[in-house]
Amino acid sequence: MYAIVDIETTGSFPASNGITEIAIVLHNGIEVEGSYTTLINPGVPIPQFVSQLTGIYNYTVADAPPFTQVADKIYNLLRNRIFVAHNVNFDYTFLRHHLEAVGYNLAVKKICTLRMARQAFPGHKKYGLESITQVLQIPHQNKHRAGGDAMATAILFQKCFEVGGEALVKEMLKKGNQEYILPPNLDKSYVKQLPQQPGVYYFHNAQGKIIYVGKAKQIKQRVVSHFTGHDIGKKRQQFLREIHAVSYTTTPTELTALLLESVEIRKHWPAYNVSQKVRASNYGICLYTDSAGYLRLVIDKLQKTQPSLYRTAYLVDAHRLLWRLVHHFELDPYLCCLSKVPSALLEPHELYNEKVLAAVASLQAQQPTYLLQEATEEGTSCVLVEKGSFYGFGLLPNNFKWRTVSDIKRKIKQYPVNEHINAMIRSFEERYAGKMTYL
Repeated sequence: MYAIVDIETTGSFPASNGITEIAIVLHNGIEVEGSYTTLINPGVPIPQFVSQLTGIYNYTVADAPPFTQVADKIYNLLRNRIFVAHNVNFDYTFLRHHLEAVGYNLAVKKICTLRMARQAFPGHKKYGLESITQVLQIPHQNKHRAGGDAMATAILFQKCFEVGGEALVKEMLKKGNQEYILPPNLDKSYVKQLPQQPGVYYFHNAQGKIIYVGKAKQIKQRVVSHFTGHDIGKKRQQFLREIHAVSYTTTPTELTALLLESVEIRKHWPAYNVSQKVRASNYGICLYTDSAGYLRLVIDKLQKTQPSLYRTAYLVDAHRLLWRLVHHFELDPYLCCLSKVPSALLEPHELYNEKVLAAVASLQAQQPTYLLQEATEEGTSCVLVEKGSFYGFGLLPNNFKWRTVSDIKRKIKQYPVNEHINAMIRSFEERYAGKMTYL
């Protein structure tokens, strides 16, 4: 027994919007048994653009009953039937929210005719109600009104049955089937091919642009978790509607997934990622030789993979450390660009350079080079930290023999570094000191 439902609303998310019209078509799987349609006073103003789309204006619903007066009728029509709608999560979430607000708990099984039509009639570009009814030559009167859309959905539902839709219904209602929770524009094939491995996943919009990047210990399980729950907020509902595709990149371990996620967020700057999107500047202490032969330790604003002796997100930290080196090793503040006043007397560059090299050795001793290693079935996951800063990661074969850092670099991929990654590395060091190999 099915209840085929369509609603018109004042907006796209239920938390701050009301229902202006509802139609329920009762169907027994063979034919229509009855129907119920009513206008509803939403209790909030109807936006002009919504009125122009639906033909329902504020004056249209001025004398209509509020939802509280029709809630009992609606609940009793729905509670013992399977809830059917085109893009079912929209209608179901709205009604569930407004029914809960007046004391009714709607908990019924759901079927989405949009997904049902994709499987029953494959090969079409669009499966929105207006598009698919036109392709299948289904009568669709009073478009964007609850009664007209619900009746067109009922005919579409019947046509799906005629081409093996009963098997589709059984599959959709099968316990453990997660298809009904998927966003309306995401085909189940994207989720079906996801692995249960660590890695990074990407949500794409209709144009293929990445709108969200996430990491996971088990990619498929984490992706599906985004679609569960009953968050009725505007941001989440808009997010779900924009998801049209999912892609992924597997990684050897959860740590490497964390590192890659940070890299990818800064690479793609996705609209729906909030954390890690502060554009932190990376400063470093660098070493170079000037035209007079003097080795000079200076602070520079770093570019991605630019080498440095020390790296930090904060300029003040770099200044503090460099001044400490200046005082301890008697370096020249002017040659370190910490003073604008040249020294009255400079010692020969051979003597001065020895002090600089001693300072560099001290700094490098504080910034060790090491590997973070984790054994996996495919090999050894290896994260290289060079002189205290993240270099990159990869998977080393079980039989791989190396002697130098260069040997390892040839087997792994270098990634841009940022302070968030270095902070994660430091955190991992504290928890997994036994997995560190110093080079």
